[in-house]
Amino acid sequence: MKSRKVHLIALLLCLSSFVFSQDVASFEKRITTKKLSNGLTVIICERPEAPVFSFFTHVDAGSVQDPMAKTGLAHMFEHMAFKGTDKIGTRDYAGDEQELKQLEQAWKDAIAAADKFSAPYNNEFGKIVEGEGGEGMNAFTNHDETGYHYSFPINRLELWAYLESERFLHPVMRQFYKERNVVIEERRMRTDSNPIGRLIEQFTSASFSAHPYHRPTVGWMSDLNSFSATDAQNFFDKYYVASNIVLTVVGDVKASEALPVIEKYFSRLPARSTPDEATTTEPPQKSERRVVLHEQAQPLYIEGYHRPDYHSPDDAVYDAITDLMSSGRTSRLYRALVRDKQIASDSAGFSGMPGSKYPHLFAFYAFPIPGHKPQEMADAIHAEIERLKKEDISDEELKMIKTRSKANLIRSLGSNEGLAFNLGLFQARYEDWRELFRSVDRIDKVTKADIRRVANQTFVPDNRTVGIIEFVPPPPPPPGEHPTIVTPPQGGAQ
Repeated sequence: MKSRKVHLIALLLCLSSFVFSQDVASFEKRITTKKLSNGLTVIICERPEAPVFSFFTHVDAGSVQDPMAKTGLAHMFEHMAFKGTDKIGTRDYAGDEQELKQLEQAWKDAIAAADKFSAPYNNEFGKIVEGEGGEGMNAFTNHDETGYHYSFPINRLELWAYLESERFLHPVMRQFYKERNVVIEERRMRTDSNPIGRLIEQFTSASFSAHPYHRPTVGWMSDLNSFSATDAQNFFDKYYVASNIVLTVVGDVKASEALPVIEKYFSRLPARSTPDEATTTEPPQKSERRVVLHEQAQPLYIEGYHRPDYHSPDDAVYDAITDLMSSGRTSRLYRALVRDKQIASDSAGFSGMPGSKYPHLFAFYAFPIPGHKPQEMADAIHAEIERLKKEDISDEELKMIKTRSKANLIRSLGSNEGLAFNLGLFQARYEDWRELFRSVDRIDKVTKADIRRVANQTFVPDNRTVGIIEFVPPPPPPPGEHPTIVTPPQGGAQ
């Protein structure tokens, strides 16, 4: 086993030396960055390996920006961005608006009338992309941001520029209330009908009493049932401004040819001031908080500790702790709870809950196997935390943390999609894509003393929120019926 580890370290060091011999200097030769006159930032990375390109559009607005009593709007607009524009997916857009105004007195009739003016496919935007050879079309909304991405053949660059700019220039709240019902069903399926989803929502809400991180990205049910198409349009108008968007294109593109095309279409987005990002500061937590759900479901133990945002000088230290505790079958939590004690099916610790742009949580979790209780998970996790506080990690552990950080960066650069995402994210967060590479340098400077210091500062009981799913058997059957034997389900997160 030790021999295999030595060979692995040698291989990773060899790979990382190869990549980092090119690193920033090599990428600077292939990357062009330009801020358009309207404030939108464009990054083009020339990578002529295959006649395709991938893009990532990063919008610096997530559920943290949802207005009070209108949670879920950021996520809702992400859905609407696929519904087309006044030109894509419509037969008579002007008539559509006129007809809706005339039918305001009859709500259901108005929705039916609006449907008459929509193309029957119900996702004309996606139909065009897929019909022209696009792949991987998708989007996401989280607490911190919204992203859009897919890949196209290189000969469709201008079509892509038109489509992507058009949906941010002329979005249409088409079939809004039908789509809102889709989101409501999404909430029912992923949260209301899912014990783990319910626990995570209540755990996060308990952890953040003031900061908007306590809001669910999908939105509270009462808000989903009440916000309107006008609310979604207002959210778009405020946050989907050019200065709040970073656009990354990676693939078989030449910046000298692609940039004029991108400027032609994306310069049409109006220049407006960047929205205020001020949020309520979460007050220091002074006592442990607990959320316990009693369910006929897989037991779960999770605990979270408040930590600073990604700008913290100790951000790399938290990354190092994440790797130490959670990176594969050699990680401390897996070895202790899964392999050695054999009390859990899975266990890990990580930063970024529920986001990372603002001060957030470092969380630990474990799924007990049948016959073991959540409290056993807590005791075992706390034993590993105490080791972090009292004992220096080994030289080999520290070396592996730093080697894996380089390997993880190499993997993130392996595909056009991954590179586009990372360049866009780091440009949006730091205003410089080069921070993607500097993040590895910061981990390389982490010391054993740093890990002990941060662990002692952060992982203290008064700074802790606990979430538990306790398995409870079903109630006894009515007299005369045979009882059903029920055991807790086994497995990880769904």
